[in-house]
Amino acid sequence: MDFQARQTKLREHLATTRFDGLLISHLPNIRYLCGFTGSAGFLLLEESGSVFFTDVRYDTQAHLEVKSAKVVIARKSVLPAVADTLGRRRKRPGGTIIGVEAEHCTLADRKRLKDLLPAGIHLKESAPIVEGLRVIKDAGELKRIRAAVKLGAGIFDRALEVLHPGVKEVEVAAEMELAARRGGAEGMSFETIIASGPRSALPHGRASEKRIRAGSFVVCDFGVILDGYCSDQTRTVWVGDGQSAGSKAARKAYKAVLEGQLAAIAAVKPGVSPGDVDSAARNVLQEHGLGDYFTHSTGHGVGLEIHEAPRVAAGQRERLQPGMVITIEPGVYFPGKWGIRIEDMVAVTATGCEVLTPTSKGFLAV
Repeated sequence: MDFQARQTKLREHLATTRFDGLLISHLPNIRYLCGFTGSAGFLLLEESGSVFFTDVRYDTQAHLEVKSAKVVIARKSVLPAVADTLGRRRKRPGGTIIGVEAEHCTLADRKRLKDLLPAGIHLKESAPIVEGLRVIKDAGELKRIRAAVKLGAGIFDRALEVLHPGVKEVEVAAEMELAARRGGAEGMSFETIIASGPRSALPHGRASEKRIRAGSFVVCDFGVILDGYCSDQTRTVWVGDGQSAGSKAARKAYKAVLEGQLAAIAAVKPGVSPGDVDSAARNVLQEHGLGDYFTHSTGHGVGLEIHEAPRVAAGQRERLQPGMVITIEPGVYFPGKWGIRIEDMVAVTATGCEVLTPTSKGFLAV
């Protein structure tokens, strides 16, 4: 990862703002800019250079991982070390302004830091500047995302081996998560969703003690973290006789969702708005009379975090660009009955898009 180039790009952006520096507290942003993977730290980025602050627990780790930034190990609390460094900076006429991440820096940390700073240094809320840079993935990030997607897709094979009537949802999730760990995953991108029967109509129906029964759908939504990057995939499986009267209606609804998902994927290309991609899926489901049952957005960005920009939803007018990685995941949900969702990860390319998720999407009965 070229951390120096990322920091340079951020400095170029800061030069267009009122900030003299940016204090970064959001750990994924810190990892993106300097490589630190621990759970506590601040990164101060200024025109003159960058300083990473953490505590004694991470002395060895910080010196091994942090690139393109000086490392300061606080022997007690980290914020006083940050304040001490800022206090020794030459004050600009009219005061020095340091941006803090408005969406991530807690009110308690901001107040404490403000109380520690000398006169002439002011803290101001910053927009999500680093997240704006993270939207476009470089070649190294895309390589890591592809590897995470491949590992994530592989654990679905394990789900199909154990998914049958009578097994508990949590048992299926546990087998998938064990397979992920054995495959090298650092963890799961989010709490695994295995939702069967009427629970499949819950868009975020995390695995429960409920036993899976024949004659309905099971929504399997899962992802892994590999080398810091997340994957996200959903497949919906029919449990029981694939030729029954109930499954015929299920097949019809499944076909509509798949058509909507494929239409949305076909719409992904540079210059298109996420809102238009959302509309492509929504219009197909509307044509099938299922529009009212599609209750969430079509997708979201994925990278160091499972939910990143851009949001693929109605009204989102930001233009897609090569290097963006998004999910395409339309679904329909019938309360008290069942639900269906199909999700792939997609990378925007110079001419269109690349579907990263390798798993088949045909109607599957087990």
